Amino acid sequence: QVQLVESGGGLVQAGGSLRLSCAASGRTGSRYTMGWFRQAPGKEREFVARIGWSGGRVWYTDSVKGRFTISRDLAKNTVYLQMNSLRPEDTAVYYCAVDLSSGSWDYWGQGTQVTVSS
Repeated sequence: QVQLVESGGGLVQAGGSLRLSCAASGRTGSRYTMGWFRQAPGKEREFVARIGWSGGRVWYTDSVKGRFTISRDLAKNTVYLQMNSLRPEDTAVYYCAVDLSSGSWDYWGQGTQVTVSS
C-alpha cells in the first residue's frame, strides 16, 4: 500500500502563486513516477504534469507550460507543483498520483482544492 497526502491548496487571486506538495509513504519502492491531475467542477479529471523517478524527465499539459513547475525530493518522497501566474480556469481539485512502474496510476491522494479568483 502507498499513501499520498497533498497539501498547499487554497484561495489566491489571478496572477498569484501556490505550491502544492504531495508526500508519499508506504511501499513505493525506489523508482516510481509521480504526477499531478486536476478536476474542475463538472469536468473530467485531467493530466497536469508528471515527473520521472530521477526527476530528470518532466511532462506538462499545454495549458500550464511556462507557468507550472513539477519537482521532487527523493529523500523526502515528496513531489511539488509550483504554480505561478494562476488563472481562474486553474480552479480545481488537484490530485497527486503515483505509478509504481506499472504503466498506470496505481494510487491517488485525496485531493486539495485550488481556487483562483478573478
